[in-house]
Amino acid sequence: MNRSKSREQAFKLLYSIQIVKSDDVEEQIKIYSEQEEIESKDTIAYIEDIIKGVSKNENEIERQIAENIKKDWTLARISKIDLSLLKLGIYEMIYSKVPYKVVINEVVELAKKYGTDSSKSFVNGVLASIVKKNGIDNLSENE
Repeated sequence: MNRSKSREQAFKLLYSIQIVKSDDVEEQIKIYSEQEEIESKDTIAYIEDIIKGVSKNENEIERQIAENIKKDWTLARISKIDLSLLKLGIYEMIYSKVPYKVVINEVVELAKKYGTDSSKSFVNGVLASIVKKNGIDNLSENE
């Protein structure tokens, strides 16, 4: 499974965890991997990194989102799909140091596929703002 497909699987599980509101990420990863018949150890390791990383850094990630949305908006107003996409993108850009252009491009593609008509521009705008405010400049695109 290529990285784009693995990223999509990680997004789906992030979204599922948002809906189920489960704190047992280990169990959720195991159940999801079995249900989706994911056998690649690399894919499972990638998904684990994303899910555990987002969970561990959730407060900081949510702070980043809150600081980069309109003043009259709250996290509760953001759809679970968009919120999951933003968390995935922020984790990869800030904590995994994946080149921001790769992350934004792929997360926006997922927003087009799973979100509403406005998801693409919303997610793109928030992630671009985070890149700018955090001075993220990892231009090596070796992903």
